[in-house]
Amino acid sequence: MSEIKLYKGDCLIEMNNIQDNTVDLTVTSPPYDNLRTYGGAIDGWSFKKFQEIAKQLYRITKDGRIVVWIVGDSTIKGSETGTSFKQALYFMELGFKLHDTMIWNKGSFAFPSQNRYHQVFEYMFIFSKGDSAIFNPIKDRRNMYIGIRGASGRKSNGERNIGKSMVTEEFGKRFNVWDYPIGGGHSASDKIAFKHPAIFPENLAKDHIISWSNEGDTILDCFMGSGTTGKMAILNNRNFIGIELNEEYFDIADKRIKEAQRQLTLF
Repeated sequence: MSEIKLYKGDCLIEMNNIQDNTVDLTVTSPPYDNLRTYGGAIDGWSFKKFQEIAKQLYRITKDGRIVVWIVGDSTIKGSETGTSFKQALYFMELGFKLHDTMIWNKGSFAFPSQNRYHQVFEYMFIFSKGDSAIFNPIKDRRNMYIGIRGASGRKSNGERNIGKSMVTEEFGKRFNVWDYPIGGGHSASDKIAFKHPAIFPENLAKDHIISWSNEGDTILDCFMGSGTTGKMAILNNRNFIGIELNEEYFDIADKRIKEAQRQLTLF
């Protein structure tokens, strides 16, 4: 049975309970500028606090393992804040590699834009501590052609590099833009999750967990919210560590994770 550790409190404090180099994968989403108040918990959020949390993540992440950091920017006085970029650059300053910059296409927008295109995506930064040691690619993208086909590109001097390639599989590795509707994947019996203002789609959490970890690994969500990462970690035979400051959200996460654990014991 999976091991579960849940901490109610400030993640900057509670991460001190986690030993160095013990987390295989973090899948989390910090507060986004001022887009949500999270019951007042965002009042203590700042870039300086982010920096301290990032340092803790570097300390507790195993070599060769991954932090998935899902973040967006607000628009203030006509300009996007760029906070997501600042955070990504700071992770790299600490020693993380920016292994991949992925996009979560939500397919809908919360706030209509009058003088720009509607905002429908968030960044999913994939940071690795050293070279990534785990990758289990999801192959659900149907290949357009199967068999021998032409392949071309450009050399460094600009000349065309013409050759052939063989595609033998019906489905190939998916691209790094992932489509999930907001709140998608939650069952009708899991409505308690929607008491949180910004829940993950369950498949988003599951697909990152499958991609960047193996069964028996330890998954962390230091901004646990309604517990979606924890639920999907348990249902996919991973251990889980969750931290949440807001008492109401912590209780929701606790119930959902325990229910996921109960489901596994029925089989």
